[in-house]
Amino acid sequence: MAVKKRPVVGVSELLQRPAPLAQGHRMCSGCSLPIVVNLALRSADTPVVVASPTGCLEITTSVYPHSAWNVPWFHSAFENAASTISGIEGAYKALVRKGKLPQEQRIKFVVIGGDGGTYDIGIQALSGAAERGHDFVYICTNNEGYQNTGNQRSGATTFAGQATTSPVGKVHRGKEQKRKNLTFIMAAHEIPYAAQATPFHFRDFIAKMRKALSVEGPAFLNVYQPCVSGWRFEADQAFEMCQLAVQTCLWPLYAVEDGRRWRITHKPAKKKPLEEWVKPQGRLRHLLRSENRDLLEELQRQVDEEWEFLLRMERATSDGA
Repeated sequence: MAVKKRPVVGVSELLQRPAPLAQGHRMCSGCSLPIVVNLALRSADTPVVVASPTGCLEITTSVYPHSAWNVPWFHSAFENAASTISGIEGAYKALVRKGKLPQEQRIKFVVIGGDGGTYDIGIQALSGAAERGHDFVYICTNNEGYQNTGNQRSGATTFAGQATTSPVGKVHRGKEQKRKNLTFIMAAHEIPYAAQATPFHFRDFIAKMRKALSVEGPAFLNVYQPCVSGWRFEADQAFEMCQLAVQTCLWPLYAVEDGRRWRITHKPAKKKPLEEWVKPQGRLRHLLRSENRDLLEELQRQVDEEWEFLLRMERATSDGA
């Protein structure tokens, strides 16, 4: 039986839908993670089943005996959220084949995990699920560190970023490695859809989430999610940090379809210097000191290099659409 297509809901109507994540969670003041979750799941026109690895989202929404979830939600171990959702999706398909669930009732399967459980600990399970072609959407809420356990550096932490395991002092001057580019890695799997987004650019985010939900097979969204406590900026500045990250091209907004077609979805009218993004953050304030200007210059070089690569990829793979 063919699945009936539902009319596309406008953004205003979408934002009036009931919140998949309820109030009363334990997230930090000013955290944008609840906005990310509610925007993403409100974008679905079909029922969703969600899994999350250990992390900020899990520990703040499911402390026994309470739960902030208004949709079916599973907690997995740090390393295997993608494997968990693969099993759930496989069980659903088996039940449909056996006639125990209606074929016309499509369900989408979503993982929402932090960068620690995605870039590092969970990358093997994520890569395996993508290679096998499971039908799911993986959302990485990227706050550049293991914030739930005390702000340790992760593979997503920006070069020269200060964390408890990448300190700033006489010997070390923050993280010494370039951040891992997981969106590139997922695009290299040639999955149907991979993209970067922020909650501030909400129309872009909603459009990408809808696209991710619409494809058959694995989709990956890397969503920028600044951390008030770990990055040390004011509690009302999370959206400003997203905006500056995009305006400086530190976090470019783009999408990749089937690993082949690259498209930048937002190009700043005037690219701002990276220093504008650095200034509000306590974890990067050392880059503004004269003895560390070389670190800021290196980070700027890395950002410029990635932006130029994206421009080249867009030109090389554009079909004129």
